[in-house]
Amino acid sequence: MRKTTLILPIVFIVGIVALSSVFVVTEKEKALVLQFGKVVAVKENPGLGFKIPLIQDVVKYDDRILSLDTPDLQITPLDDRRLVVDAFARYRIVDVTKFRQAVGSGGIRTAQSRLDSILRSQTREVLGSVNSNDILSVDRAALMVKIRNGAREKAHGLGVEIIDVRLKRTDLPSENLKATFGRMRAERQREATDERARGGEAAQRVRAQADRTVVELVSDAKRQAEIIRGQADAKRNAIFAEAYGADQEFFKFYRSLSAYRKALKGSNSTMVLSPDSEFFNYLKSAKPE
Repeated sequence: MRKTTLILPIVFIVGIVALSSVFVVTEKEKALVLQFGKVVAVKENPGLGFKIPLIQDVVKYDDRILSLDTPDLQITPLDDRRLVVDAFARYRIVDVTKFRQAVGSGGIRTAQSRLDSILRSQTREVLGSVNSNDILSVDRAALMVKIRNGAREKAHGLGVEIIDVRLKRTDLPSENLKATFGRMRAERQREATDERARGGEAAQRVRAQADRTVVELVSDAKRQAEIIRGQADAKRNAIFAEAYGADQEFFKFYRSLSAYRKALKGSNSTMVLSPDSEFFNYLKSAKPE
């Protein structure tokens, strides 16, 4: 009975010690075995690991791709047009030993703080070497690759690989938006005024050409009308002359009838003539024999 009482605590202590010497690493993790703060073993594959209880500790780090959002950053490109840049990066711990030596017990929080400084510095360096139009154009993809490559070199000492860097937003500062929109509006208004002036000048040329064409056409039409009228008058006079030569008496009679028709037009025509006027020659009754 006394032996059993002694054995149970011993078994319990041995069990506790045995359990504390075993640790589990999942497929999402990497682990370091530390002894008095120094790395003595690395466990990168998932499975069971062993350590010396009370002497050695286990520190685990995430083996997945991690994200880092940087706060808004104001940069000044070559054209002195300030921009607000919002970026994020994706990174992964590739060397846990170097990572531990670089960040110490601060872990991910310290690493992200240092990565943030690297990204901000590299972003200022790259975007400050180009014009704002390059940043806002399709060339931005090449600039992001350049930022990533530069930041990757600087982050190598942390045991971290920067996989990608993206610029989520590149805008003007809010205090500059109104002035910038005002300049854009004034520029568009100036272009619109120029276009209207050019359009008015072209319209004036078209109207002047049309007026000139109208004058030329009317003048030519009048000239042709005068020619035709002259030809018609000449032909009429020729007909009259021929008729007069054929029968002078009948021609005189015809001319008198035409004169009567024009003079006595209407229902209230009044003429004052002497009774023996030649105008009434063909209206007088013949005297009896």
